[in-house]
Amino acid sequence: MPALLDALSAINLLYSASGFFVGALVGFTGVGGGSLMTPILMLVFGVPPTTAVGTDLLYAAVTKTNGTLVHALHGTVDWRITRRLAYGSVPASIASLLVLSWLGKSGGHAANGLITSALGFALLLTAFSILFRRWILDHIARHTNDMSDRRLLWLTAILGVLLGVLVSISSVGAGAIGMTVLLALYSHTPTARLIGSDIAHAVPLTLIAGFGHWLMGGVDWLLLVSLLIGSLPGIAIGAHFATRVPDHYLRPALASVMALVGIKLSI
Repeated sequence: MPALLDALSAINLLYSASGFFVGALVGFTGVGGGSLMTPILMLVFGVPPTTAVGTDLLYAAVTKTNGTLVHALHGTVDWRITRRLAYGSVPASIASLLVLSWLGKSGGHAANGLITSALGFALLLTAFSILFRRWILDHIARHTNDMSDRRLLWLTAILGVLLGVLVSISSVGAGAIGMTVLLALYSHTPTARLIGSDIAHAVPLTLIAGFGHWLMGGVDWLLLVSLLIGSLPGIAIGAHFATRVPDHYLRPALASVMALVGIKLSI
C-alpha cells in the first residue's frame, strides 16, 4: 500500500491535464496525438527530444491498440492494406532506430538534432496534408486511376517506408499523412475501413519504434502513465462530442498551429 501511494503521489497532474487536452482534440478531430503531444512535451515541459518521442510512441501504441480492437470488432480493418503498409514501415523503422542509436553513441546532441529537425518537417507535412487534403486527393487520384494491384502494392509499401522513418524519428505522421495518401490510393474502399487499417498498422509500428527508443533509454514510464491517465478519458469525451464541434474551423486552426511549431523547430 505505501508503494502504491508513493506511485500515485508521483503522478504529474500537469502531464495528465495535457494528456486530457490532447486526447480530447484527437477525439474531436481525429488529428494524430503525436502531432500534438510531442511538441507540447518538448516546448512546454522541456522534455528532451529523445524522451518525448520514445514516450509518445508507447503512448500511441496503447491508445491505438484500443482503437484497433474496436475497429476489428466492427469489421472495419482491411488487413491486406495493413500488411502492405507494414512491408515498408517495419524495415524502415528498424533502420531508422539503428541510425538513431548510432547517433546517440556518437553524441546525444546529434540524435536530438535529427529528431527536432524531423519533427519540424513532419509537422509541416501534416499541416499541409490537413489544409490541402482535397487538392492532394484530387491530384493523386488523377495519376492512380485504373492502377494495377501490383503497382498499388508497391506504392502502399513506399508510403509505409515514409511513415516508418517519420514515426520512428519524430512519432508524427501515421495519422494525417498516412490517411491522406490512403484515401487517394484506395478511393473505392470505405473510409471507415481505411481509418481502421491505418490505426491497425500504427500499432506494430509504434510498438517497434517505442521498444527501440526504450532500449536506447528514451522512455519515461512515469510520464507515460501520467499522460495515459488524462488522455484515455479525454479521447472518450472528445469522441462523444465530436459531432457537436465545428470541425471545419477546428482542424484548420490546429493545422496552422502545427505549421508554426514546425517552422520553429526547423529553424
